[in-house]
Amino acid sequence: MFENLSSKLDAIFKRLKGHGKLTDQNIKEALKEVRIALLEADVNFKVVKDFIQSVEQRAIGREVMASLTPAQQLIKIVKDELTSLMGEGEQKIHLSGTPPVPIMLVGLHGCGKTTTAAKLARYFQEKKKRSYLIPADVYRPAAIEQLQKLGEELRVDFYQPEASQTPLDICLKGRDLALKGGYDLMLIDTAGRLHIDEALMLELREIKTNLKPKEVLLVADAMTGQDAVNIAKNFNERLGVDGIILTKMDGDARGGAALSIKSVTQKPIKFIGVGEKLDALEVFHPDRMASRILGMGDVLTLIEKAEAVLDEKKAKELEKKIRKDSFTLEDFRDQLQQVRKMGSLESILGMIPGLSKKVKGMGGLDFDEKELVRVEAIINSMTPKERANYMIINGSRRLRIARGSGTSVQEVNQLLKRYAQARKMMKRFAQMGEKGFQRGGLPFFS
Repeated sequence: MFENLSSKLDAIFKRLKGHGKLTDQNIKEALKEVRIALLEADVNFKVVKDFIQSVEQRAIGREVMASLTPAQQLIKIVKDELTSLMGEGEQKIHLSGTPPVPIMLVGLHGCGKTTTAAKLARYFQEKKKRSYLIPADVYRPAAIEQLQKLGEELRVDFYQPEASQTPLDICLKGRDLALKGGYDLMLIDTAGRLHIDEALMLELREIKTNLKPKEVLLVADAMTGQDAVNIAKNFNERLGVDGIILTKMDGDARGGAALSIKSVTQKPIKFIGVGEKLDALEVFHPDRMASRILGMGDVLTLIEKAEAVLDEKKAKELEKKIRKDSFTLEDFRDQLQQVRKMGSLESILGMIPGLSKKVKGMGGLDFDEKELVRVEAIINSMTPKERANYMIINGSRRLRIARGSGTSVQEVNQLLKRYAQARKMMKRFAQMGEKGFQRGGLPFFS
């Protein structure tokens, strides 16, 4: 996410930090490079122009020149302006009103509406709200079956339309059933087109007029850059939308859509899709995203992800085991499973301040997510006794474990070596105590 832009901005500001003092000329030259980097990231031309003007007005003056660390002060100004560009604070979905509250998803073919409807249902599950899925896309082959399958996976109820029903009929009948069923929300997956046409807009306006949705959310593919921005502008002018969900953000190395769409449409980004799994939907925080772009990490999102997947009771039990030096391979596997729930290793490391820069400085690391699957398979191939006491795993046992997990003896050896190192490190931290942690710091990233 934003990888290309982040690398270029990092290089620009690194050069700037080389100057003890900044002059107007230094700042103008740096901002010229920032301008080029933003344009290359497919940010809207007018948005770039206004952004550079805002930064320059603040930067060339006392705010930077009077600072003890002028380069860092300039970076702070850029961060503030990036945050403002993307919409200041988090924009929550409005759910007030008589249940079931209708939420309508709109967008073109291929933007990810159906999957996003299911992701939203899962998001609201976590908020203890019951959703009812309504498939109003009668044109795309298997669209209804896809939403039904996703609903079954989440155990979220789903309206099964009849073959003769129009999209409006489906929505109205679905609303009646959602009301009888006592659901909190109804998520409407509407039809898309390859391009915006009058027939599509007429259908969407009809649904909007009759159901009066609390939120009309445009789902747009972030990887299409300025096309996504133009589509959002068109939908807003012809239908009226309340917010935007940008999908496929995890594959967007440029970031032009995220940086342009709020300024062009005056509508906030409310969520971003960061993967294919149904839990890969994040609330959009402009300030946190600006931090990620500038390589400052995103600790708050990392903490929230950890809190969402970590079991507090298990965490306390684990702490006791670490203190007693009884951390087993089974515990090791449980921790891996919880880390995997938080997302890809690359995305997690990118949220840790300074670490993403170190990884890039080493020429980048190719994180093989399949390795975690192999590690889990190796541990699963062990007997309970072996998982409890790795010291009994001799040569013949290693060969059996390798065969059972479809791996090699070498991979089994590597895992046992890493596990032994992890045990030593945990024992050391337990002995150091909390003050030792603060004094010594974590050695993983040093």
